[in-house]
Amino acid sequence: MNPIKTMMVAIRVLAVRPWLWLTALRQLRNFAPDGWWRRAPFLPIPDRALLEFRGTTQYGDPNHAADADDLLAWLEWCRAEARRVA
Repeated sequence: MNPIKTMMVAIRVLAVRPWLWLTALRQLRNFAPDGWWRRAPFLPIPDRALLEFRGTTQYGDPNHAADADDLLAWLEWCRAEARRVA
């Protein structure tokens, strides 16, 4: 998955859904590599190999950006699961 394009999709999806902001931050923390703040670009961007794997398994293309509907459905699912487990 292209991290920049996916980030732009996420911003667009989350801009009008403040109830998902905390869920998105939690998922970003979960996927960010350890010690991300010590390596350029000093952003919590998931490992490229993980993004390529996810892009290939979900879309058949390692460079495909996440679709807005898919990202929204995943974040809603994460939020529901967190509430169910709590």
